[in-house]
Amino acid sequence: MLLVAVIRTLSAILFLILYGLLLGPFFILHAMLTGSVHLLYPFSIGGAQMGLRIAGVRPRAEGLENIPPGVCLFVSNHVSNVDPPAVVGRIPRRVALLAKRELFRIPLLGTAMRLGRFIPVQRDHPAAARASVRLARKYMHEGISYVIFAEGTRSRDGRLGEFKRGSFLLAIEAGAPVVPVSVIGTQHILPRGAFLVRPGVARVVFHPPVDVSQFCGEKRKELAARVRAAIASALPPDQQPLDSRGETEGHGFSRANSG
Repeated sequence: MLLVAVIRTLSAILFLILYGLLLGPFFILHAMLTGSVHLLYPFSIGGAQMGLRIAGVRPRAEGLENIPPGVCLFVSNHVSNVDPPAVVGRIPRRVALLAKRELFRIPLLGTAMRLGRFIPVQRDHPAAARASVRLARKYMHEGISYVIFAEGTRSRDGRLGEFKRGSFLLAIEAGAPVVPVSVIGTQHILPRGAFLVRPGVARVVFHPPVDVSQFCGEKRKELAARVRAAIASALPPDQQPLDSRGETEGHGFSRANSG
């Protein structure tokens, strides 16, 4: 199994490098000349999905009927580097990500991400983080939906962590419904700090949207708690959040209503 994982991982990396280097410049140039990513976006998403398949990762979407029409904010837990392509690839429309700034320094990838209106986030710089939220709000008003991993970083143990509340202020100011997303099992496919991708199923569960019209900026903590409860409601025991005593936070997460 270890040898298979090594072969699959290296094959996926090689494919993504060649795919990007050989074909990426054409689609990036097309987007720059036309001002449209209608070819670049499916090219990028398709390559990422092929990379997952080569590595033996099988994303499976549940609850797609819960995704509302129009602009919305998808808020997900985060346990693995597999999560972004697994989530974005299951959403049947164009979306963008708020992603860590370091990714935008990668040649070609960074250019493609900026053309797709992905937004770099500098987590350790509050002023820059607020500027990122303002830019995302502008783009949402222009019709772009976003995916955000509200914990701000990958979970160290696979369990749901505390949420950063800036993303919920974004949803409130943009007036966009929040779709909670539970990602299940990817911490076993590619744990934090690991290199080898292990074959497996990545479940992506979309919950009913949360209407933000009843929340104001001062109530973003309540909105964050509601979305977090919805995400936790679909997580298995080994991904449930723990309280200060190291115990699961309680039955409130087992039957969360996100409607």
